[in-house]
Amino acid sequence: MRLRERERTAQSQGANGARGRVAGTVAGALRGSRRSRMLVNVATIVVTVVFSWIALSGIDFEEAWRALKGCDYWWLLPALAVFGLGNVARAMRWRSLFAPGRRPRPAPTLDATMIGYFYNNIMPARAGEAARVIVLTKRTDVPPVETVGTVVVERLYDVLAILAIFFVAQPWLPKVSWFRAAAIAAIVLAVAIAAVATVLVVYGERPLRFLLRPFGKLKLFSGERLERTVSELAHGLSGLRNKEVAGEAFLWTILAWMLTALCSYLVSLAFHLGLPFASGVLVAVAVGLGMILPSPPAAIGVFEGAAILALKAYGLPKSTILPYALILHAVNFVPFVLVGAFLLNYNARHPYRARAENALVLDPSGAQTVGHADGG
Repeated sequence: MRLRERERTAQSQGANGARGRVAGTVAGALRGSRRSRMLVNVATIVVTVVFSWIALSGIDFEEAWRALKGCDYWWLLPALAVFGLGNVARAMRWRSLFAPGRRPRPAPTLDATMIGYFYNNIMPARAGEAARVIVLTKRTDVPPVETVGTVVVERLYDVLAILAIFFVAQPWLPKVSWFRAAAIAAIVLAVAIAAVATVLVVYGERPLRFLLRPFGKLKLFSGERLERTVSELAHGLSGLRNKEVAGEAFLWTILAWMLTALCSYLVSLAFHLGLPFASGVLVAVAVGLGMILPSPPAAIGVFEGAAILALKAYGLPKSTILPYALILHAVNFVPFVLVGAFLLNYNARHPYRARAENALVLDPSGAQTVGHADGG
């Protein structure tokens, strides 16, 4: 009897110890998560304050108001049209980052893209990235891990394309103080992408399996599930492993950013600033790089500060640039809110269809494509 009691006591202590270790691990993870969120929040506040100071310091508000009243708002119509085309190009770029034969149809991809941008504009910390992964996962049969992989590659392509456009346009741009920093960032990013791509091409899924091996200790990723996760992530990183995918995606990325530059230029025509098209390129580059930094919802303050930093290189007074930056920001904000809200309402009234209707279908070439059979 005593022996059995000792065994029960030992088992109980062991179970309590295991639960204690698990609780300690979870508590540690939560503390780490809180610290990370706190650091991000502090960084967001600092970035917002700095860029808002850049945007608002030394402003003659009477002159700024006169510039707003003198704006030819008819130019905003073509600017909005170009802005819309740019978002379609971004959706097609995202779709092109999926491996051939595994690409979602254009309609749900555009749907998820616009909802993601909607959340990016109303919530901090780029919450829209998670939102569009969720929407695309519900609207198609694309695995979420694979989708997350394409989103990560997409961000790399954006930064690389912005810097590439900046350097190609350099002969037509005024001198800017941050050119050297941008050059260093471009070289570092290009080397890093090349290194990752080389490792993935040479070693295939083995590096991913090595990185994800610690997750194999969790029941959610144990055994076959871990292998499936590795395979899905490898497909999601096709933009780094497949040169055809990389080439197509990079061309879509360049097109999207050039349309952004054209939109910025058309808004400058509304204010009669007398600037060349290259000014739109410089604004697109500055704002694009500014969006990498932690920022509040809709990048309020950061967007305006980045635009002012760009156009100050042309010798324009800040009181003239600020109204331009505010209207350009509105062009980049209002459509996302309106279209995103409409799509959220539409998706709520039309829930995603049964999995059988989302199954793999064959396109005319015979390749498998993921998505609705009717393209919806």
